[in-house]
Amino acid sequence: MHYLIGDLQGCCDALARLLQQIDFSPSRDRIYLLGDLVNRGPDSLTTLRRLQSLGDAAQCLLGNHDLHLLATAAGVRAPHKSDTLDAILQASDRPALLEWLRQQRLAHQAQGWLMVHAGVVPQWDASQTLALAEEVHTLLRGPELAEFLPQMYGNEPDRWKDELSGVPRLRFIINVLTRLRFCNARGKLDFKTKEGLGSAPEGYMPWFDVPGRQTAGQPIAFGHWSTLGLIQRDDLLALDTGCVWGGQLSAARVADGRVQEIIQVACSQAQKPGSN
Repeated sequence: MHYLIGDLQGCCDALARLLQQIDFSPSRDRIYLLGDLVNRGPDSLTTLRRLQSLGDAAQCLLGNHDLHLLATAAGVRAPHKSDTLDAILQASDRPALLEWLRQQRLAHQAQGWLMVHAGVVPQWDASQTLALAEEVHTLLRGPELAEFLPQMYGNEPDRWKDELSGVPRLRFIINVLTRLRFCNARGKLDFKTKEGLGSAPEGYMPWFDVPGRQTAGQPIAFGHWSTLGLIQRDDLLALDTGCVWGGQLSAARVADGRVQEIIQVACSQAQKPGSN
């Protein structure tokens, strides 16, 4: 069986109960985590250790919180007052966990589904999305990561151009795949608004509602946007149902581009609502 799972954010107990509910077996099943594995929740350290221990049975995407962990560990990003990353940063196996995290991707495709943490701009089709994500993956695994991390943050450029190169190109790819919620019909990004569908700034819309986007018809699963809740359409699946904020941890059993079943467990750790 193949399961897509929404944002964990360190809610290891909810993950354990979800895996028990689906009778998960790493020798038989595969789980695909849609990013934001850590932070804000109660046990990010155990979460990473659990996922690392599953080997190829757990395919994990990186979200904005996971990249924040890498930047914080490198000393180029100050910890946020709401962070819950200290246990990882002080762990004896910190180097191995961070190295494992660096091996994870920003996009993946399996069972007919394109998976990203946040979204895809309307100009990219599935093949281009995967290729651009691979550019970042190569950087994450390579020796130039430490040099790049101080330059990773920022909202510019805010539109895709094929001729983008260097740091601006990589920053744009990362922003789309880990932070995107709203954009306009030409793919200009907005990062100020984090609420639900009705909060779109004038002239902007949810990335998945842009008319004529190149990924239309391609089943896409994503997390990141907890205020959306569960959205299930023929070619779209939003799976961040706010576990860390007292909601649920959601999984979808999938095959051949279709959702066969939705499984949810309540999260016992309710944090004060905030941005994700």
